[in-house]
Amino acid sequence: MGKKSTKENKTIYQTTREELGLTRDKASELLGCLSSDRIEKIESEKSMAHPDEILAMAEGYKMPTLCNYYCSHECPIGEKYVPEVSKRELSGIVLEMLASLNSMDRLKERLIEITADGEITEDEYEDFTRIQEELEKISISVESLQIWMETTLAKRKA
Repeated sequence: MGKKSTKENKTIYQTTREELGLTRDKASELLGCLSSDRIEKIESEKSMAHPDEILAMAEGYKMPTLCNYYCSHECPIGEKYVPEVSKRELSGIVLEMLASLNSMDRLKERLIEITADGEITEDEYEDFTRIQEELEKISISVESLQIWMETTLAKRKA
């Protein structure tokens, strides 16, 4: 039997595994493609995880949020372009999405006015930025919904 970790600042990969009650050896058996030594190196941050290893953990642990965490925190490209999406309840996701969609209904005419000529003038930048921020909220809501669905489906298949 593996020994219990006493490390205080555990990575998301370690806490996820431990929440499932898995030792590194058991996780290695479950994942099939990662040795317990490799899991230890990833969890202790002695070695950076590769995207395929994160995919294996996300699927094996039935935690799609690990992929978003990796992309938004550890991938150099993702850190710049992928927003962190936290796991939330379906009702909150849907309400936030509907609020953003309603806001965009009011802003779509302005978006058409701004972009119709193919240029954004100085006096249009503030409105255009506000519209872009609202679109980003919709994007994050969509990502949240996707993670919720993937998590729910993964748990149903278990």
